[in-house]
Amino acid sequence: MDVLTDPFSAGIMQRALLEILILGAVGGALGCWIVLAELSYGAESLAHGMFPGLVIAALAGIPLLLGGAIGIVVAALAVALAGRIPGIGRDNAVAVVVTTLFGLGVLLALSPDVPPGIQGLLFGDILGTSKRDLIAGAALAAALLVALRLMHWRLLAVGFDRTSARSLGASPLLADAVLLVLMAGAVLVAVQGLGNLLVVAVLVAPAAAARLLCRRLLPMMAAAVAIAVVAGIAGLYLSYYAKVAAGASVAGLMVAAYLLARLGALAANVTART
Repeated sequence: MDVLTDPFSAGIMQRALLEILILGAVGGALGCWIVLAELSYGAESLAHGMFPGLVIAALAGIPLLLGGAIGIVVAALAVALAGRIPGIGRDNAVAVVVTTLFGLGVLLALSPDVPPGIQGLLFGDILGTSKRDLIAGAALAAALLVALRLMHWRLLAVGFDRTSARSLGASPLLADAVLLVLMAGAVLVAVQGLGNLLVVAVLVAPAAAARLLCRRLLPMMAAAVAIAVVAGIAGLYLSYYAKVAAGASVAGLMVAAYLLARLGALAANVTART
């Protein structure tokens, strides 16, 4: 039993465990909508676009959630303005703006005057999660999950048939806007623990794995949360005993869970055909 309990005897590991539970709940539940709506690239773009806001927040000593939120708003406005330039197009505007903002954030993070630890924003520092981070993350996560519950049937109606959804009183435009806001909030929650480059792992990999295992949405969401939490806890164990980076371990095992689900689905298809 010591093998199971020793890693969590320290306060930093206990806080990391709580952070994993928060990330798993938000990433698994909202990740299903991100995967089904094919917004995985959008989630990655939001994460990269908000990076300068995270760096500036860390330099100014303000909460990362606030800096990230400001960064997302600036990125969204920049994409909207760039998309209005004739001949650029929306996809090109996203690529240009996000790449520019991410490069700016990297320059700020790697400048010689920044305090130690700023570079950790790229890959996260889940073991450095503070009580303030947990409280802020838990509050935002709870708000996101409540909003998702309230909007569930509207999102489901729009996702099933956008035309028929209007007759049921569900506005496709409102549903799209809410989903984007929820996705932005999920990115904010996840970036505290996994950093800018690994945040998509918790939002996409568990949900993509669950999609291969489940045919209905609610079981898919439950499976995604379970996969995210189990992979996250396993990542903490791997980090503790193998002495490797915790964020990378968590993200890597979430991706490994997707690969296992993919292999299982392929094996099931082969068996069914034979």
